[in-house]
Amino acid sequence: MTGLEVLFVALAVLAGAAGLLAVSSPRVVHCALWLVVCLGALAGVYLVLGAEVVALVQLLVYVGAVVVLVIFALMLTRAPIEPSARLDGSLGQRLAAGAAGVAVTGVLAGTLIYAVGDTKVAVRTEQGAARPIGEAVFSGWLLPFELLSVLLLAALVAAIAVSRKEPGKEPGKEPGKVESGEETG
Repeated sequence: MTGLEVLFVALAVLAGAAGLLAVSSPRVVHCALWLVVCLGALAGVYLVLGAEVVALVQLLVYVGAVVVLVIFALMLTRAPIEPSARLDGSLGQRLAAGAAGVAVTGVLAGTLIYAVGDTKVAVRTEQGAARPIGEAVFSGWLLPFELLSVLLLAALVAAIAVSRKEPGKEPGKEPGKVESGEETG
């Protein structure tokens, strides 16, 4: 094995392990941070494969924007920091979910092996391969990218609006409601 192959396998294993931790961690903030590790390792895999533009887009769009937006939304909406109650399910449910995940992985791997097999893919190593990607992004795909940025901005504004406390209102208390021992006036 060459050094690049060892690095590829190490980054792939790191991405897989971080992905598993991102979906199984009991704390929501830890899930988001493991997602950062997973997406960063995936960008490293793209670098090892020679797709520098895809790795850069992975870092800028997913790690730099989407995950930061998720973490920011978690902070603004006051998501619970303590472990989630979703992991308190029965052992049977956990085993069934794990078996379903292994079965889906097996079906996907079998389909890929059947469809691709041992087919070799020719890799172009010419310089300047980023030009066609840039032309495609900034011509035909410009509107979808801009709409996505507007959607992300709207989600950020909505998170701020939801988390904002109204002045003079205590959290969890409705106006005009009489608590025991209080009088309205």
